[in-house]
Order: sequence, then C-alpha cells, then structure tokens
Amino acid sequence: MITKNPSKESEKFADSNILEGMTSISALFKSYETGKNDRKIHKILYNENRIAKHFREYSFLCKMSEIHGFELVKSTLDEIEKYTVGNTHGGVIAFCSDRTIKALSESDIKENGFYFMLEGIEDPYNFGYSLRSIYAAGADGIILSPRNWMGAAGVVARASAGASELFDMYISEPSEAAKIFKNRGYKVYCADTEYSVSIYQTEMKKPLLVIVGGEKRGNSKAVLEAADQIIRIDYGRPFPAALSAASASTVIAFEVMRQNM
Repeated sequence: MITKNPSKESEKFADSNILEGMTSISALFKSYETGKNDRKIHKILYNENRIAKHFREYSFLCKMSEIHGFELVKSTLDEIEKYTVGNTHGGVIAFCSDRTIKALSESDIKENGFYFMLEGIEDPYNFGYSLRSIYAAGADGIILSPRNWMGAAGVVARASAGASELFDMYISEPSEAAKIFKNRGYKVYCADTEYSVSIYQTEMKKPLLVIVGGEKRGNSKAVLEAADQIIRIDYGRPFPAALSAASASTVIAFEVMRQNM
C-alpha cells in the first residue's frame, strides 16, 4: 500500500523507496544489466502533460514496463507531488521495493580494487553526495555500516545522481570490514587528523579500502586501530572545521584515482 507524505520537510529523512526523476530511474534500469541491484519497480507515475514534449522518453518507459512488469500510469502533477520530497522529479516517479544489500565476505572483493566505506554519516543528502563523487572517481564498491541511509533510497538516489543504484554495496561492521579486506591483501586507510599523514604524501595505490567517518562522530576507535594508515586532507590556510563527508570523500577519491592512472 502506498501512503502519502504529509509534510515534505518533516518526511525528508524518512524511509522511502520512491525514486524521483529519470536520472534515478534510468540508473536503476542500468543496474539491471549488471545484476548489481535487485530493487524492483512496482509502478511509475508519469505526468500526462509531459508526454507530448517527451514522447520518446514515455515510449521508452512503456517498453521498460513490458520488459520488467511494472505499471506505467499517466498522472497529474498534483498527484505526483503528493509523494515527492524534492522539486527535481520532472513529473516522473517510481514506487520501488527494497534493495537487498548482502553481508560482506572475502569472495565479494575483487583483485586489486578500490573500495570506500562510509561510517556514521548523519545526513542522507550528504551520504548521496559522497556516493556521487566516489562513483565518478572509479571506486569498485561501497561498504556500509549496518545502520545506513539506504532505506531512504529516493533521497539518496537523487543526491547521488543515481550512483547509489549502480554501485556494488555490502554491509559490515567497520572493524570487521578492515579485517576482511586485509585478508584479501588490501591496505586499509582511515581519514582522521591525529597521528595522520597527508594524502599528498601517502602512496594510495590499489588494492585499497578507504574509510571516511561522519562530520560529527568521525571514525570509531576500533576502526582507527585497525587502519594501516591514518590520512588527512591538508588545507590551504589554518581552519579548525572538518570538511563535510561528501567533500572529504571527493578529495580523497580523486587523489586515489590520480595516483592509479
């Protein structure tokens, strides 16, 4: 049964499997090609006033509905906006199932890869922005703590420009993840400040797992103790504040990409 959102602002952090906009929905379709994602679409609402100008897009969704067995419903913009959080849906939303995210095991980890673990991020938008940058930088997968933002799939997919639906994702306690990756011959680096080395003075070659914590809580003591190296991002001037998790993830991920080109 589909329930309406009584307040967009109050509900923006609530669990939601409503994907908003063609970017998020197209990413889910793409994920089906690789088998990385078992999230299913139950129904898509499409603004009937959009069809004339976007007939090819509507025809594409008609074809996808036949292939994947979901209902495609012409709808009004007012009806669509009863269910949306953002304003960038473009008149297209998809009601979806949950996605299965399996527990991490050694067999899931590719040889000579690059993985990111995001621990303790407080905001689903920040989480999504982090995924967007990490995906663009070429990471092979994401490791999530048991408590994560993937239940708020709609918000995360929109913030990540669909990257959340394209990534290989696994769940693990952070210290256990570090152990599993080390068993596979990976280095484990953790972003923090105390006893740290600049990322620009650190060899960040694959195979590598990078763990980034949230702005408020940072990384747990167990994770810091398990890391092979604590890394930091140097600033251009004295500044006491931490970068957002999304900003830190972006800088680190692209430095890893640069060093492995």
